[in-house]
Amino acid sequence: MFSLDGKVALVTGAASGIGAGIAEVLAEAGATVIIADIDKAGAEAMAERLVTAGHKSDAIAVDLTAETSVVRAVADVVSRHGAPWLLVNNAGLQDRQLLFDETVAGWDRTLNVNARGPFLMTREVAQAMVTAGGGGRIVNIASTALINMLAKGHAAYAASKGALAALTTATALELVSHGITVNTVLPGGVATPGAMHAKGPPPEGPAIRRPLMGMCEPRDIGAAVLFFATPAARYVTNQQLAVDAGWTLS
Repeated sequence: MFSLDGKVALVTGAASGIGAGIAEVLAEAGATVIIADIDKAGAEAMAERLVTAGHKSDAIAVDLTAETSVVRAVADVVSRHGAPWLLVNNAGLQDRQLLFDETVAGWDRTLNVNARGPFLMTREVAQAMVTAGGGGRIVNIASTALINMLAKGHAAYAASKGALAALTTATALELVSHGITVNTVLPGGVATPGAMHAKGPPPEGPAIRRPLMGMCEPRDIGAAVLFFATPAARYVTNQQLAVDAGWTLS
């Protein structure tokens, strides 16, 4: 029920952090995992790590802010491996900037990566899935910031993740007749280099408190993605699953 043998999984931002944890879990479940990242060397290193561990993996460089890059990357994946069964829109920025200091350039950069990029990836990969005719799964990685986990300085970040959650609903409706489900995972506090080295003022607000069960690890997010990707969730679409170690209880 939780096997991905023979399936191709494309994970953006998978060279490190949450994406790497997701890639590991999916590879262990039997998927051929495509590591898609703007960091080409990092993506190749992560793919090699999975292969060395006895799994199936490949790497592709992609710039989510450039439509031509997304179109080319997805076409390359389809040419080499066939249409993905699973797309995980994980890549994202979480730099902070207080509202009065936020610039249009900063806002656009965050929205381009966190919302526009997933739209482009979803459009291209879903088209490949429909053409292949075998259905598929799309999982968007948003944030518990959509519930009540905000830190000051996250106007652009929270707005981008809100857009991603709305994209889930809209695309779930359009793709359901093709046997493609679309769901969202909401990570809480996860110990990653991206979180620890995010740019901007020191975090302040509700989100700085420690989760009751401690910080999550990237593989915890991967487990939620695995559920949505397997036959266990064949009738689950347009749903959100928070993996927050009890954060919402405090």
